[in-house]
This record gives sequence, C-alpha cells and structure tokens, in this order.
Amino acid sequence: MNTVIELVGVSLNNISLDLLVYLAIDISIAILLLGAMRFLSGLSAKVNSTEELAKEDNFAFGISVAGSVLALGIVLTGAITGEAASSYAMEAIGMLAYGGYGLILIKVGRVIHDKVALQHIDKNALIIEKNLTIGIIDAAGAIATAIVIRAVLLWVDGLDLSTFIAITSGFIVAQTMLVLVTRLREKQYAKNNQEDCLQEALSNGQLALAIRYSGQVISTALAVTAASHFLIYSPETLVINLIGWLVFGVVMTLLVAVLTAIAKRIVLWGIDLVEEVDQQHNIGVASIEMATSIAIALILTALMA
Repeated sequence: MNTVIELVGVSLNNISLDLLVYLAIDISIAILLLGAMRFLSGLSAKVNSTEELAKEDNFAFGISVAGSVLALGIVLTGAITGEAASSYAMEAIGMLAYGGYGLILIKVGRVIHDKVALQHIDKNALIIEKNLTIGIIDAAGAIATAIVIRAVLLWVDGLDLSTFIAITSGFIVAQTMLVLVTRLREKQYAKNNQEDCLQEALSNGQLALAIRYSGQVISTALAVTAASHFLIYSPETLVINLIGWLVFGVVMTLLVAVLTAIAKRIVLWGIDLVEEVDQQHNIGVASIEMATSIAIALILTALMA
C-alpha cells in the first residue's frame, strides 16, 4: 500500500513539474512578445518609444501602445489553449508562431485601418501631435482585430499551413467588416450633422465621437466571432469557411446594430444622442453608448455559444 502511495506521489510530482515547465515557457514568451510590441509601436511610428512616453509625456502614444499590448495579450490567450504540446520545443514553437503571427496581423490591421477605413486621417502624425482622440481610435482598432484573431486561434486545430491560412482568412473578414461599419457610421454622422465629415471631426479631437466609435468597432469584432460557434474547422473547406465567416459576420453585425439601437433608446431614454455626443461632445453619454454596444455584443455572442 505504501509503495502504491509513493508511486502516485512521484507521478503527481512529475506531472506538476511538466506543467510548471510548460507554464514557464508560455509566460516567458508572452512577456517577451508584449515587450516587443512596445518597441515595434515605436518603430512603426518612427519615434523613440522611451522618449515619447517618459520625456514627451505623449498620452496619445501611450494609449495607442496600451491598445496594442492589450490586443497582443488577447491574441495570446487564443494561442494558449491549456493543452500541453508533445514536447517543450513544440510548445515554444507553437507559442512563438501564433504569438508572432498575431503580432504581425495586429500591425497589418492597423495599417489597413489607417489606409482604408480612416484613409483621410494621418494617425501616426496626429498621435505624435498628442491627439488623444486618435490614440483611442487606434487602440480600439487593434483590440477589435485581436478579438477576431483570438476567436480564429481557438477555432483552428494544429500548426500547419492550413492553420495560418484560416487565421489570415478570419483576419481578412474582420478588416472587411470594420471598414464597412466605418463607412456606415460616416454616412450616419453626415446625415445627422449637415453632411459634416466624421473623419475630420475625429482629427479635430472630438473625444466623445472616438469613444462611441471605439464601442462600435469592438462590438463589430465580437459579432464576427460568433461564426466560430457554428462553423467546423476543416483544412479541406477553407473557402467555404471564409464565406461562412463573412456571412455570419454581416448577419451578426446587423443584429448587434439593431439590438444596440433598441438598448440605447431604453438605457438613454429622453436623451438626444446626436445633440449630446455629436454636437456637445458629451463624453459621459458617449461612454454609456460604448458600454451598451459592447454589452449587447457580449450577451449575443454568449447566447450563440
């Protein structure tokens, strides 16, 4: 009996040691990647991140970097599945591959957001000029991209070329939806404000609009992730899966938009949102709008799961 207990104790100790090693590998790589994100943000903005944060006290740059770091953290939660790899080396390779590719996609998503979704805004220049509004928008775009990448990482299986094609496909769908949502919000803003330009208003530092817009892009990303609950990953059906993600993304985005509009009327009953946010730049009301948008998207995606 004592021999059996000793054997069980040894086995538990071995398992614990393995788990600790896997945990150490994942945490170490995660911290290194998070650190790399800060310096990569400085390189992409063509500034010294240390000077910009500590000497220039550029809050806009700090918010932008914070969004990128949080976005990478979200992606890494998709890379860490909780299942140990076949060896320590494979664990490290998998974590580096998923984490590194996620980091690259976050930065590519930022470029697409700059050049396509908000093509009239020079985000880098405005962030260096300490425009908090643009810093918030930049952070929200990175977080929205990361939410979708995380969902795809949890959806796929394995570590091969098909996996990365699937991740890229989900990324493309997410960027397409974010661009479409931005265009729709621009039209709505112009309609409500005598054909004024949303991008110009954001460039001028209208913080309330940035807060509302951030809620809209993050809720859109959450809506797109609903596809992972309905589509089964298969390397042989990547094209069908891509179309499925796009269709589900459009349907869920529209559904979230309708339900959010209803919820806002109830939560903000008696308040003229156009007057308060668009014209009076009421940050408080805009924050409630953002919270409502994200809350509805979270609830709906949870129900879909």
